[in-house]
Amino acid sequence: MFMGEYHHTIDVKGRLIVPAKFRNDLGDLFILTRGLDQCLFGYPLSEWEIIEEKLKNLPLTKKDARAFTRFFFSGATECELDKQGRINIATPLINYANLEKECVVLGVSNRIEIWSKDIWDEYFSESADSFADIAENMIGFDI
Repeated sequence: MFMGEYHHTIDVKGRLIVPAKFRNDLGDLFILTRGLDQCLFGYPLSEWEIIEEKLKNLPLTKKDARAFTRFFFSGATECELDKQGRINIATPLINYANLEKECVVLGVSNRIEIWSKDIWDEYFSESADSFADIAENMIGFDI
């Protein structure tokens, strides 16, 4: 399980340090793709296979299913950790998440998320203000 918030910088070559606490669970090779809310999602291969199977079973006749599957898979790329615990993020993913210098790497249950610090700070601030409302709306999810 991934959890926690870590701050790192991305260098001009697109390399980002993956927090040491995440490396073992991610494995040497994992999948990085476009996430929601303008961040990147990173999945260990075992989790990616589960997600891939679920998305593969979405009905092709549904426009939203086709759009989401295209969005999710077209941005997906394999990432390999180097000896320093860094990954090289593909340029289209850097552009999508607006990664410039300061980044935030989050552990979110079965995945990691990589955010631009500025976008994360704005998102967190907006979400924190309405956290009680969000929690109340989660009642139906048995949390």
